[in-house]
Amino acid sequence: MDIPKITLAAARVNAGYNQEEAAKELNISKATIQNYESGDTVPSWDMVKKIEALYRFPSDYIFFGAELRLKRKNAY
Repeated sequence: MDIPKITLAAARVNAGYNQEEAAKELNISKATIQNYESGDTVPSWDMVKKIEALYRFPSDYIFFGAELRLKRKNAY
């Protein structure tokens, strides 16, 4: 069964953050947030866990792209 996903940007907005605020809380640049949201780069598994905690939303329901699924699989 496929798990419904929302975009990373939607998760951020639902948590009440703009890109600058999220970047500051995650200690990364706004450009990095933009790259994650556009799919230009994929966050590390550690960063995914930080995003999950900040946005108060399970990472399993956030679409990060196919590369992250491979990283996560190899993390276990």
